[in-house]
Amino acid sequence: MIRKYDFLVIGSGVAGMSYALKVANSGKGRVAIVCKTTLEEANTAKAQGGIASVTNLKVDDFDKHIEDTMIAGDFLSDRKAVEQVVRNAPSQIAELVKWGVNFDRTDSGEFDLHREGGHSEFRILHHADDTGAEIQRGLMEAVRHNPNIDIFENHFAVEIITQHHLGVEVTRRTPDIECFGAYILNPETNKIDTYLSRVTLMATGGIGSIYATTTNPNIATGDGIAMVYRAKGTVQDMEFVQFHPTALFHPGETHPAYLITEAMRGYGGILRLPNGEEFMHKYDERLSLAPRDIVARAIDKEMKIHGLDHVCLDVTHKDPEETKHHFPNIYAKCLSIGIDITKQYIPVAPCAHYMCGGIKVDLNACSSIKRLYAVGECSCTGLHGGNRLASNSLIEAVVYADAAAKHSLQHIDEYSFNERVPEWNDEGTMTNEERVLIAQDIREVGQIMSTYVGIVRSNLRLKRAWTRLDLLYEETEDLFKRVKATKEICELRNMINVGYLVTRQAIERKESRGLHFNVDYPPKQ
Repeated sequence: MIRKYDFLVIGSGVAGMSYALKVANSGKGRVAIVCKTTLEEANTAKAQGGIASVTNLKVDDFDKHIEDTMIAGDFLSDRKAVEQVVRNAPSQIAELVKWGVNFDRTDSGEFDLHREGGHSEFRILHHADDTGAEIQRGLMEAVRHNPNIDIFENHFAVEIITQHHLGVEVTRRTPDIECFGAYILNPETNKIDTYLSRVTLMATGGIGSIYATTTNPNIATGDGIAMVYRAKGTVQDMEFVQFHPTALFHPGETHPAYLITEAMRGYGGILRLPNGEEFMHKYDERLSLAPRDIVARAIDKEMKIHGLDHVCLDVTHKDPEETKHHFPNIYAKCLSIGIDITKQYIPVAPCAHYMCGGIKVDLNACSSIKRLYAVGECSCTGLHGGNRLASNSLIEAVVYADAAAKHSLQHIDEYSFNERVPEWNDEGTMTNEERVLIAQDIREVGQIMSTYVGIVRSNLRLKRAWTRLDLLYEETEDLFKRVKATKEICELRNMINVGYLVTRQAIERKESRGLHFNVDYPPKQ
């Protein structure tokens, strides 16, 4: 089947939905949102802490937020991208509110602002401790009621449709590749349909599922990054994987592990060993409010020194009722596994959380492939540099969705549908034997990445990861060529591709910088 849409949005988090809403009412055509599960299941919904924006102008200003972001990113951030996000944040917050998103306010009606690690001022807007879920709720309601948007849930994007212009030498950085839509797997027919578009937006989220333990849902398999990489698009900064220092340690929950928001440390939570001993003073003068990479490495080191599988976060010294008020979901979650956080320590351990790199885009969210935009976690805007500042990701998503909407609306009349695109070859079968192999290979990718390409790396570990991923790649590509394409084998291909990119770009960075820590290149003092 062939479908035609003026705007094709692949992904349904805050980035994809806010873009869809902005272009849907432009009079420039119809919008399709393709998501591989449901609108509800996206990394956006897992973001507890909040969304960063300069709001209290009595004490805060744009320059402070810009400088905090540059420092957190180890000065690898693109200052122009940082300025674009920070200066456009307030107007995008206003737009979220207009779409029905509710942020907590004080009795006087002002936003109730939190402070998180790396921020010099209180500038985190939130909705209790489920801010992402509230943003997702508000956007979903707006999207579902928009008559110009068609939603395709449980549909899986297999590949983007691209054409390399004749007479141009194709390299990974060539600007002469054009996107005409995507091949999408329809779960009802098990056929791969052709979606032609004038503009395509990639908003597929992160890569957390390539690790054995992650705060991301199972769907975070790096699909958009892998598709663009295979289409010869530019992918950058993949070595910078952020490990959240404090995921709830509960062995039965790994995809996603339950996130204990950084706001809890901003609230006054103290990191301790299980015996009650503090340790952050050995690593950073900011103690538990140090940036995430420092805190994650400190916890990792303490766990290895003492042979522990977790450390603890302590809020027992805080007012119990205040704790329950600020963190009702965390309180309820911990209580469900027998931990009263007002009286007991919370067991925590680092796990894969956020990808700072991705599909390289410019200030308009344009990728290196013409007519293809990328926003949200799958994109590399340059904002994060070597390390993401807490709560900058949600605001980056809406600011760049706005930039992508404005740019694509300016240019969409220049684009037409490519009617010559061939349909996908659906031949092949998939047996239980092959499904067992795919499931095992998915587990193996997680083990390889967590063991060799985790919080602390070395040249030897990275070489081992490369060798093992290369073997999996050859086996999986051979299988993909002869079986019927399914969501599972496509996700495995994407995970291997993304794992390879993280490993390769980690090997290429001959220094310890930001989130990338290699024991063979000690950080400069």
